Amino acid sequence: MISLSTAALAALLGRLFFAQVESETLAFLLSLATFAVGFLVRPIGAAIFGYLGDRVGRKYTFLVTISLMGVATAAIGLLPTYAQIGVWAPALLITIRILQGLALGGEYGGAAIYVAEHAPAHRRGFYTGFIQASVSVGFLLALGVVIGTTFLLGEEAFNAWGWRIPFLISLLLLAISLWIRLKLNESPVFKAMKAAGRTAKNPLKESFADWQNVRLILIAMFGIAAGLTVIWYNAQFYTLYFLQSTSGVSEADARKLIAWGVIVAAPAFVFFGWLSDKVGRRKVMISGYALTLILLFPLYHMIAGAANPALDKAMTENPVVISVPADCNYSALADVQKGDCAKSLEWFVGNGIDFTRIPVKSADEFEVAVADSRILNFDPGGFAAAVADAGYPLESDPAARANGIVLLGIITLSLLSAATYGPVAAILVELFPAKLRYTSMSIPYHIGTGVFGGLLPLVSQFIVVQTGAVFSGLWYTFVIVTIALITTFFFLPETAGKDISG
Repeated sequence: MISLSTAALAALLGRLFFAQVESETLAFLLSLATFAVGFLVRPIGAAIFGYLGDRVGRKYTFLVTISLMGVATAAIGLLPTYAQIGVWAPALLITIRILQGLALGGEYGGAAIYVAEHAPAHRRGFYTGFIQASVSVGFLLALGVVIGTTFLLGEEAFNAWGWRIPFLISLLLLAISLWIRLKLNESPVFKAMKAAGRTAKNPLKESFADWQNVRLILIAMFGIAAGLTVIWYNAQFYTLYFLQSTSGVSEADARKLIAWGVIVAAPAFVFFGWLSDKVGRRKVMISGYALTLILLFPLYHMIAGAANPALDKAMTENPVVISVPADCNYSALADVQKGDCAKSLEWFVGNGIDFTRIPVKSADEFEVAVADSRILNFDPGGFAAAVADAGYPLESDPAARANGIVLLGIITLSLLSAATYGPVAAILVELFPAKLRYTSMSIPYHIGTGVFGGLLPLVSQFIVVQTGAVFSGLWYTFVIVTIALITTFFFLPETAGKDISG
């Protein structure tokens, strides 16, 4: 919960902190970029806190990381917006995201190692599965606080000032976390190493000094961290943005649907951790990756059809076709588009309407075709009338929405995430030697999550708004999961039940 409120409120934060941007599409992308910044610095945090974890100890290192995370998250709730201090507002928001990213770089490794080094070998996947479930539970808490605060205050008050409450509540969660962690004992594996004088002198240097360890780091990065993270972020965040921007579901309704999906699927993370104890880590991971590749596109088509049936029908029966001349300079990163073609593309992107491009040579050939309508210049009123006549609703009708089918799609995506995420803490701990474990597992995990996973919302949405094809952003997930499946199948060793004391 402590950092996930930022992602859950990405659209709103974009409007509050990037109000100088005229384009709502660009403001949303900038908000996602701010979210991604925190992920991109995670590897630095992993190196710093991994070093401390292998030298000083597991317990005190992740006490520091949770404190930094809690204070930084609460600070977002105190930030003035762009309307109050101008460009300093997004600058401060980005600075806080960097601090969050540094803290998270050390947090996961400490928690995973601490639990795994206490757990019996034959139940290590089951015990560490609770860590994986806690991430989804944190996201659920973030959504719950946002939904509850919105309900109590009303949409207008929440958007004006109530959005600060979910961030400030993190101080209470921080106090509870510190109270619990201060009562914990140091990991028995680390205490034994320290007593025997076997701790690493320079864990960062030693992690990369041996090719066998480097090889395991690369397998962990591409085969484990990158793959599981894009599936998790796809299931939790991309579905949220997809429902809002593509299917026209209101922000409040989209949050509720995602929350119910998480509630149903959260226990599955523990189940798949337990299953990996029984049948092996590799089988569970490989099955999850393979099923994701098979089901990804069909599930999103199912969700789209159920979330906004009229829109799905209109896209099928009356597709929008835009003749795009060679000199059309549309860019999703431009604040103000120039020329009829670019402005028209921006209008359709901003309204989440799928369209097909047909390249033409001359600007004179520019045309927007919707059913029987032919519009030859930038005409927002004409576009709105044409898509309305063609049956395109710009908002999802709650009465026509098949919420059960939407939930089925969300739950299935969450189960695929659980299959690949549930066994991961156990795998990463078992891959590396004890004296280098904190550093060696944290760096590849946070490069994988930071670069591949953290960029998923931004890159996927950029692909969608740049191409105009509402399902095109899924190719990012598909490609990364394909790489992860190949790496896992051919190179990941089976680690279940391994002795992790040495």
